[in-house]
Amino acid sequence: MNNTATETPKGHEVIKGYLRTLDGSPGVYRMLDANGAVLYVGKARNLKNRVSNYAKPTGHSARIGRMISNTTSMMFLTTQTETEALLLEQNLIKQLKPRYNVLLRDDKSFPSIVITGNHDFPKIAKHRGRKGKHGEYFGPFASATSVNRTLHHLQRIFLLRNCTDSDFATRTRPCLQYQIARCSGPCVGKISADEYQGLVNQARLFLQGKSTEFQETMAREMAEASEALEFERAAALRDRIRALTNVQSSQGINPKTVPEADVVALHMDGDQACIQVFFIRAHQNWGNHAYYPRNTSGADADEVMESFLAQFYDNKNPPKLILVSNAVANADLLTDALTTKRGNKVEIVEPQRGERAELVLNAQRNARESLARKMSESATQAKLLKGLGEAMNLSGPPQRVEVYDNSHIQGAFAVGAMIVSGPDGLMKSAYRKFNIKSEDTIPGDDFGMMKEVLERRFKALIKEDSDRQGENWPDLLLIDGGAGQVSAVAEILDALGVKDVPFVGVAKGLDRDQGKEEFYRTGKPVFALQRNDPVLYFIQRLRDEAHRFAITTHRAKRSKAIGVTTLDDVPGVGATRKRAILAHFGSAKAASRASLKDLKAVDGLSNALAQVIYDFFHDKG
Repeated sequence: MNNTATETPKGHEVIKGYLRTLDGSPGVYRMLDANGAVLYVGKARNLKNRVSNYAKPTGHSARIGRMISNTTSMMFLTTQTETEALLLEQNLIKQLKPRYNVLLRDDKSFPSIVITGNHDFPKIAKHRGRKGKHGEYFGPFASATSVNRTLHHLQRIFLLRNCTDSDFATRTRPCLQYQIARCSGPCVGKISADEYQGLVNQARLFLQGKSTEFQETMAREMAEASEALEFERAAALRDRIRALTNVQSSQGINPKTVPEADVVALHMDGDQACIQVFFIRAHQNWGNHAYYPRNTSGADADEVMESFLAQFYDNKNPPKLILVSNAVANADLLTDALTTKRGNKVEIVEPQRGERAELVLNAQRNARESLARKMSESATQAKLLKGLGEAMNLSGPPQRVEVYDNSHIQGAFAVGAMIVSGPDGLMKSAYRKFNIKSEDTIPGDDFGMMKEVLERRFKALIKEDSDRQGENWPDLLLIDGGAGQVSAVAEILDALGVKDVPFVGVAKGLDRDQGKEEFYRTGKPVFALQRNDPVLYFIQRLRDEAHRFAITTHRAKRSKAIGVTTLDDVPGVGATRKRAILAHFGSAKAASRASLKDLKAVDGLSNALAQVIYDFFHDKG
């Protein structure tokens, strides 16, 4: 009896069948499994030639062989050029996250420093996101920490303001920044426009890597002030020079022959990889960031590097020079794509000697050390997840643990929070917050809040991925609370038809002592773990992180609401007039009780608008 006739055909024979319909056009191909999930996305200069390689029964690496054996169908898109195919390939990889592609994780934008250009007294500030027309941008910096540290020093050196334009316009007295020598006080006339512009020019030179000129000038001015017995001015100049020295030393390696480059170094160990990116701008090191690409098992280093660079610069402007630790697959094609994106020539270079090679070796050492730390942490995390699975009687270690908590003040500003942990630790990009907004949820009802949060979470999950092909379905839910919360979760999941996602309530013992947590499951007795069990500490850390995230979200919502007043509903009252009214009366409540004569006395308020405000508060009946 032959059962193979009913099986879905797969492998190189299926792939071979597509060759009859393909020509030599460039394009992108997708390989799919029996469930329609995308296994792999690839590009080709000649689609027919590339696909014919997969149609061969032998000669493949173990990774490619597994992929071919699971392929039951393919999809194709032709393009005008191979460069277009490369860009389309990387977009599809980031969107579909195929199992056999090298995938960049944690692909975020980086902050920069901006000196605004649409004001007589420009400000210096951190900027993230799209660059506007009015301002000069310097970056990228590797992290918010590195840009904040640099800004902290720059404010001490150049005394530029960091306040908003509206705050600047309404100041009548110097702010705290002026008092602690972090600002020159332009808002209240403590410095002339020409003198302030001189400070702006010095800051611009520093961020362009030309600090020697004004550093020597400051040293000379300090000596002159000291000789003239102007000790206070000499001390201020000394502090500025010291701050400048600190920021220069904190930048570490500052190359003399490389004005601008991204240094990209790869280190691989088995099926794990780490890529370190160092940002060199204006001869200064502006920090580094580590990446751990996924699905590198069986991939060659040049393929990993190509995939990383194409995905990394998908939403970033590339520099003129990219220094790499090893060869890049299809380097000429990638160079053309990045050159088109930048608008002028981009070079990808694998240096062999000199300062460029030293920069790459330093980045590669950091990649090696970072990967060693990551693998050590992953081994510990794997043990904890295994222990968690055993403690909760799961079939295996959970790969995605979701932890839920709520926060409110007597029902006000209520929010729900979800954090996520997995094999690589906390997955902060997967965190979610839920504003409690259902009219059916009674303020302060923790059970009702939990039901609303879980209902919204799983309804969205079912809509997005009903077949559970993605990675967003949890293997375990940890709920902050006891039997009541567990009952609420059971009710919601049962109503949604979700029968196979285990959930556990985590509640403190009778004396509310950390270390005596009790665990609640539907239809099973309450249990506890040994006080010194590492899994217990792990659960406590997850619960504390969920609580921290919930509290932070709640406070942000509360702070935003506190800034809202009844004045926001008055026609014609914008932010500037609102500030003027509050400054005059002290509160919105006092303004609402003010007479028409008092309202007319507010600076910047016309008689007509004063009448509108008075009528708004007194003629509501």
